[in-house]
Amino acid sequence: MKRSKNLSSLLFLFLIAFLTFLITSVEARKNHTKKSKPHKHHQGKGATSGNNTHNSHLPGPAPAPPQPQQSTIFPVLSFGAKGDGVSDDSKALVAAWEAACRVKGATVEIPSGFKFLIQPIILDGSGCMPDLVLQIDGTLLAPSKASTWPESSLFQWINFKYARNFTIQGTGIVDGQGSDWWNSSAHKRSKHTPDTKPTALRFYFSSDVTVRNIKIINSPQCHLKFDNSSWIKVNNITISSPDYSPNTDGIHLQNTQNVEIHHSTIGCGDDCVSIQTGCSNVHIHHVKCGPGHGISLGGLGKAGSVACVSNIIVNNILFQNTQSGVRIKTWPGGKGSVKNVSFSNIQVSNVGVPIVIDQNYCDNMKKHLCQNQIRGAVAISGVKYDNIIGNYSKEPIRLACSNDTPCTDVDLIDIQLKPKTGDPRSLRSDLCRNSYGKSKAPLLPSVIDYCLRRDGGQVKHIARSHEKMC
Repeated sequence: MKRSKNLSSLLFLFLIAFLTFLITSVEARKNHTKKSKPHKHHQGKGATSGNNTHNSHLPGPAPAPPQPQQSTIFPVLSFGAKGDGVSDDSKALVAAWEAACRVKGATVEIPSGFKFLIQPIILDGSGCMPDLVLQIDGTLLAPSKASTWPESSLFQWINFKYARNFTIQGTGIVDGQGSDWWNSSAHKRSKHTPDTKPTALRFYFSSDVTVRNIKIINSPQCHLKFDNSSWIKVNNITISSPDYSPNTDGIHLQNTQNVEIHHSTIGCGDDCVSIQTGCSNVHIHHVKCGPGHGISLGGLGKAGSVACVSNIIVNNILFQNTQSGVRIKTWPGGKGSVKNVSFSNIQVSNVGVPIVIDQNYCDNMKKHLCQNQIRGAVAISGVKYDNIIGNYSKEPIRLACSNDTPCTDVDLIDIQLKPKTGDPRSLRSDLCRNSYGKSKAPLLPSVIDYCLRRDGGQVKHIARSHEKMC
């Protein structure tokens, strides 16, 4: 009996040991399974799903090597320019321009601290990408001797053709070195040489053009010209040449529309701004003019031609030491019309004649073309002069309109002009002829009140017939 009990105890202990072994083995297998289970990988868009989990351990495709960014800055010095003011850097400028043309938003760089001698060139923008910039921080020099200019390039020095979405800007100088041209004998080096002098910067058939901040000086003739162009902005520029430099207009507009010129200083030997035929929607404001001939529309209608100018606004202008202030001038015998013109908030200081309409304009060199018997004129209508104040040196106003094409709808409002020196009572009372419109006080001198004939309804049909030509 005792032996049987001992055998039962041994069997019970064996059973306990066996159960313990089984439990330990199961727990070990569970832990091993958790440790060896692979981590899940988040699959990106387009990754393979399903049972091919072994692919997640393969290396991905090698990243593409970084592509070098194309530079948008094209310094003329990188294209062979010397910048010493003596070497001819024309080819370098053209090469930089052509390279920049192929890149959107590119800049041709004229660096500060250098002077670049440039021969007459054409910069063609017809194939250029948008937003091209010519950054002028240095100095561009024209050839100083008139005798060195090729006769094929007498109309302009730097000619921009077909420019679109283009800007000239910078702190630099464009120097036309025109003194040799101003000497009348310098240009007569050959009997075959035409009586022509070059414009410094000329834009031809261009649009969306901005010129800002630069300085243009001493051009042989016009400093900045726009021909057959549109959407032009000129801002914060300085134009300078001596008052004795002939025909050196500051800004010349011809067949050009939608123009704004503002916050600039212009002094030259001719018109600060000249507005010629084919111009419309022009706004000139916050400009200081002097020396020079003032701001002029014309001369228009030369040799019997048709001239059309409309929608011109000139306001907030300071004229100092100029021959004229705001002026409209047409050649006798011309056709077409000038209409919808406003001159307002004008300050004059030592100006010869602040307000001028001259329908018998004649260049001093062409007196034989300006005989009084020539009939007809460019019709002038809808011209307003408002708040013109200051002093004059010759006459306060001159409205010399045509006998058979009188000026109509001319308004004189708040005109206060005093003589710089002399007795105002010496003023003539015949300062105005054949001009119709209305005046509104204050008017000083009082003779201005007699400048305009009232009504003019019977002559307005003449102006309307001329407008039909435009």
